[in-house]
Amino acid sequence: MAQDLSLLTLITGASLPVQAVMAILLLGSLVSWWYIFLKLFTLNRADRAAVDFEHTFWTGGDLTKLYDNINAGRRTTQGMASIFEAGFKEYARLKKQGGMEVNGLTESARRAMRAAFNREMDDLDAHLPFLASVGSVSPYIGLFGTVWGIMNAFRGLANVAQATLAHVAPGIAEALIATAIGLFAAIPAVIAYNRFASHVDRLAIRYESFMEEFTNILQRKG
Repeated sequence: MAQDLSLLTLITGASLPVQAVMAILLLGSLVSWWYIFLKLFTLNRADRAAVDFEHTFWTGGDLTKLYDNINAGRRTTQGMASIFEAGFKEYARLKKQGGMEVNGLTESARRAMRAAFNREMDDLDAHLPFLASVGSVSPYIGLFGTVWGIMNAFRGLANVAQATLAHVAPGIAEALIATAIGLFAAIPAVIAYNRFASHVDRLAIRYESFMEEFTNILQRKG
């Protein structure tokens, strides 16, 4: 009689260790896709926010008015606006106190912007290590399930008088599914990680360029 080698039958008929491996890989894949969509939305929003803020900033308006408008907003500032807010706030506070040279004012503002920059980069880098881990570890987890399944398939031949391909085919097939699921989890995670890491690097360069330009403006303003 022909054996049922459908995907569902192979998964449900696999040994418990192989099923556990499949479950772990599927869970990792689902979480990866959740983070992929979340990160895609976050980075696109950061891009739009940077474009909008740069347009507002370089229109030549008053910096104090821009700072007041940002503080008047109900939402927490993010991205380039957060860096600007931190730098201008520190600059205005020290200038109001008096007794400090221009270089000291701009250096303090630069440090405040650097702290805000680091916080923004931490937010942008969130979940990327998980995608990197899934992308690098999933194939090996799937390979473990495959090796275990093949071992069970060949061990089962010990009780068979005449070994044929029909006896080992189901066991090998269900074992190879673990490798397939591992690749299914790893490939999107690797692609997403590489793309998002490059995107974050571009935003970091954009933020750092703004910090340098804004520092020069503050130095001339002082």
